[in-house]
Amino acid sequence: MHHGIKKLLLLGAGHAHLHVLASLAQHRPADLDVTVLSPFAQLTYSGMIPGFVAGHYAEADCRIALEPLVRAAGARWVQGRCNGIDPVGNAVSVTAAGGAQGVPATLGFDTLSIDTGAVIDRARLEVDMPGAATHALAVRPIEAFAQLWPQVLQLAQRQPVSLAVVGAGAAGIELVLAAEQSIRQQGMPGARFTLVTGGPEVADSYRPAVRHKVLRQLKRRGITVLREACVGISAGEVLLSNGARLACDVPLLAIGTHAPPWLQGSGLALSDAGHVLVNAFQQSTSHPHVFAAGDVACRADTPHASSGVHAVRAGPPLAHNLLAVHQRKPLKSHQPPTNTLNLLSCGTGHAIASYGAWSVEGAWAWRWKDRIDRGFIERYRIGPRPAAQASGEPVS
Repeated sequence: MHHGIKKLLLLGAGHAHLHVLASLAQHRPADLDVTVLSPFAQLTYSGMIPGFVAGHYAEADCRIALEPLVRAAGARWVQGRCNGIDPVGNAVSVTAAGGAQGVPATLGFDTLSIDTGAVIDRARLEVDMPGAATHALAVRPIEAFAQLWPQVLQLAQRQPVSLAVVGAGAAGIELVLAAEQSIRQQGMPGARFTLVTGGPEVADSYRPAVRHKVLRQLKRRGITVLREACVGISAGEVLLSNGARLACDVPLLAIGTHAPPWLQGSGLALSDAGHVLVNAFQQSTSHPHVFAAGDVACRADTPHASSGVHAVRAGPPLAHNLLAVHQRKPLKSHQPPTNTLNLLSCGTGHAIASYGAWSVEGAWAWRWKDRIDRGFIERYRIGPRPAAQASGEPVS
């Protein structure tokens, strides 16, 4: 039995928090006051952005409206950004976003859950890659990238462009292949495409069979691969670590993401990279009334790579544990899977599928990814749904 309202603050609206909101819509205790702090009214699903760039999807196809989810959960939405956490005083400092009025300077909580997704620290970016914050288009935040991509297409329709993607992980590979398809189809002839790996091999975190398939796709599509680090970006040029300068009209950044700068000084236990250290219950290892999931968190017991699959699978146990804390019930541990399904989109209605040591490719793999991704969007959309859509789990 509780006495008085207990406050749950959901900081961010990432994959795991979508499931928390959906669970609260099914069952929210009357004495639980839920607030969601997020700067965006629409959540853009990163897994479909390569398909958006390639022209397979409209921007609206990749979005989930936040407000209907919040209303269904009996929560309130504050349109703002976190700029500091006090886990001892149980307060989050807030800055208004999107022109919102009447946003409080602080939000209090009894339990805090953090799922703000991946970010690029622009100050850190300028140190590592001078000029990038001014001259490059970063994939993060996804919402801004989706709004600016049409300007790239407009430029490509006026002149033959030179486009370079910096970063050769999954995001960079999918992005350069998607951009090549879209610009070849809609832009002026003579466009050039380059993938700057940062030094390592393309798809360095994947097994050799997957790397071989990726390199074959890049070669087939006429995309140049430079195994150099980008050390700076100026107007019309990408500066490489070997001293070369790559002429470039459109530099796109698909580099690794950073921990939010506001975590520094919070007093929460953090990993070496600055992410919230959590245990098997997704609790902060230093402050048990604080939970975290997705790209902002790092498991202290079983570290794993950040991906949409891990973030989504963290959703059900996180939802259970947030309610369990409120109801003083046992928490549920979460064991991330050793292997996850990866589907790399090649932008042409073709994808590379891998799971552990197994990998194959083909148009059917693209259709599989498309079905899963559309299903994820429809799962969290409130309102009428097309009858043909199927539910599914995002893939990395």
